[in-house]
Amino acid sequence: MPEPTRGGRGRRYHHGELRAALIEASFDLLAESGPAAFSVAQVARRLGVSTAAPYRHFPDRDHLMAAVAARAADELAGRLRQAAQDAGPDPVERFAATAGAYVRFVGARGAGFDVIFARELEPLQDRDLAEAGRALMDLLLDLARQALGTGLGTDSPQAALTLLEQHVTAAHGYATLHSGGLFSRVGRREGIDGTADLATAASRALVRGAPADSGG
Repeated sequence: MPEPTRGGRGRRYHHGELRAALIEASFDLLAESGPAAFSVAQVARRLGVSTAAPYRHFPDRDHLMAAVAARAADELAGRLRQAAQDAGPDPVERFAATAGAYVRFVGARGAGFDVIFARELEPLQDRDLAEAGRALMDLLLDLARQALGTGLGTDSPQAALTLLEQHVTAAHGYATLHSGGLFSRVGRREGIDGTADLATAASRALVRGAPADSGG
C-alpha cells in the first residue's frame, strides 16, 4: 500500500483516498469562501497536492462540485430527519425544526440548496446528485404535508408545495444573511444558534399564521 500523503491542514490520506479528501476539502473551502470562490486549484492547494492531481478523479470543476453537492444532499437529509425526530410528535414543530437544522448545516458545511441544486450542474445529469436531491426534497415535502394536516392523500398537493417553497426560501435566506454578517451589521448579534431559532420561528409562522419570533 502506498505511503500516506500529508495534505493541507495536517490531513493524512492514502493516494487511493484522494477523491474523498478532495470532496471534504471542498466543503472547507465552501464554508470559508462560498461557491463563487470555489475552484479545483484552490482545493488542490488546500490539500498540498499538484493542481493536476484532482483531475485523475474529476474531469473538471463541475464534476467535483456535483460530488460535493450529492454528499451535501445526503448529509443534509440526515440532519433534517434527525431534527424532525428530536422535535417531538407535533407535525408543525417537526417541519419547522428543519429550517433551523438547515441554517446550522450551511453554517458548518457551507453547502446549501444553492450548491445542491446549482443550475450549472444540471447538464451533467449526475445520477448520484439527482437521486440525493430528490430524496431530500421528498423528505421535506412529506413533512410539509404532515404539517398542513393533509397527509399523503391530499387533494391539494399545491398547498404543500407552496409551503415547502416558502419554507426553503426562508431557511436559505436566514442562512445567507447570517453568513453575510447582516445581523451583526444591523445590531442583532445573532450567533448560528440564534439565527437557526429565527428560521425555525419563521417556518412555524408559515404554518400557524402567527407573527414570527424566536420563541417556542
